[in-house]
Amino acid sequence: MEWGALLLFVSVIVLLLAGFPVAFSLSGTALIFAFIGVLGGGFEIAFLSALPSRIFGIMNNETLVAVPLFVFMGVTLERARIAEDLLETLSSLFGSLRSGLGISVTLIGMLLAASTGIVGATVVTMGLLALPMMLNRGYSAEVATGTICASGTLGQIIPPSIILVMLGDVISSAYQQAQVMRGIFAPKTVSVGDLFAGALLPGLLLVSLYIIYLLVIAWLRPSAIPVRTRTDDQIVPIGQLLNALLPPLILIFAVLGSILSGFATPTEAAGVGAMGALLMAIQRRALSIERLKTIMQSTLRVSSMVFLILIGASLFSLIFRGYGGDDSIRTILETLPGGVFTSVLLVMLVMFLLGFVLDFIEITFVVVPIVAPVLLTMGLDPVWLGIMFAINLQTSFLTPPFGFALFYLRSVAPITVTTGQIYRGAMPFVGIQLLTLLILATFPELITWLPKMLYGQ
Repeated sequence: MEWGALLLFVSVIVLLLAGFPVAFSLSGTALIFAFIGVLGGGFEIAFLSALPSRIFGIMNNETLVAVPLFVFMGVTLERARIAEDLLETLSSLFGSLRSGLGISVTLIGMLLAASTGIVGATVVTMGLLALPMMLNRGYSAEVATGTICASGTLGQIIPPSIILVMLGDVISSAYQQAQVMRGIFAPKTVSVGDLFAGALLPGLLLVSLYIIYLLVIAWLRPSAIPVRTRTDDQIVPIGQLLNALLPPLILIFAVLGSILSGFATPTEAAGVGAMGALLMAIQRRALSIERLKTIMQSTLRVSSMVFLILIGASLFSLIFRGYGGDDSIRTILETLPGGVFTSVLLVMLVMFLLGFVLDFIEITFVVVPIVAPVLLTMGLDPVWLGIMFAINLQTSFLTPPFGFALFYLRSVAPITVTTGQIYRGAMPFVGIQLLTLLILATFPELITWLPKMLYGQ
């Protein structure tokens, strides 16, 4: 039966690499293996009786309602073109500082991450707007492309991130399952709000390390980041600065502040964010009936994809468990030499490698439910584990040669910028990501302190 679980997992990976639709690859392969197992006597058909209740649980999951609302918020803000105003304002504000434009791009990436949470949209937007400007001002192609890719992937970790919403739901289920496995029949819970709080300091740490790297490069290699003298007519008026910065900042504080303070659940805050994004688009006169129709279609398309994958992943995990796959994973991880450290290291390495070829949604719904309960039974903090998973996936998004962020930027970069330059530019930021993971592994309080202070967990 364990071989059946292994073949099921490998078959799904092969189909995904071949380009078949994710949701149908997961569910179709699982059903085929279940049918073969029932005919061969190696699979209990009773496992399939749990499928309707699982799908009904997905339909009734209030936390997941936040996904389409946050997607709507992000798509609306993308169409409102707030990045253009932010880039123009901040680049003028930091214009006289060496590496000022790079710092501006990093800060805009942080603001867009906290506003939209959509990695592909942020990288493409910044690639179209910031890359030509950085190249025209004499930035080396490596520094420019690396900065854009790295700042664009901040949407993976800085709340309110869509991946943290989905990961929070999966980690919550895994945490309760792990406690039951340990004989705790009144299990504690972990919420999306806990992950949002836990991600805040690591996200700010990443942004700070990016900025420090740019300042160091400007000092060591002035030719890679030339200074630009600001003239009097380039001084930013206070009104222009407030008009560009205040609306997105107010929206971020309204959404994130209401969650962290306990005034609203993530779903309720997502509704506030969706309405705020609409009002911001109206205020900027960037909303027409045709554009609203496009926004709604994009939201429906992304949300449908997420929930179809979730249903397919639920069926996959059910069949995988029926073949004893979760027991095999537990046995392997528990018998590894080195205990918890080796188990976490192996899981992180596997997820990192899978991040080259699978989307974060697939990994969140397929891989995390398999490995997270086992790791949590070893006594790991669920918030710490969830944030480590998120940053690990963010790192794989950035790592050559298969990082998705690199492909997004390649699709919009000028032909004069080579793929090799994009790869070389990303590598220092990959090193910063790995350094961040090492820091968080050494000082887990950077993740767990804020959730404990806010929620007492």
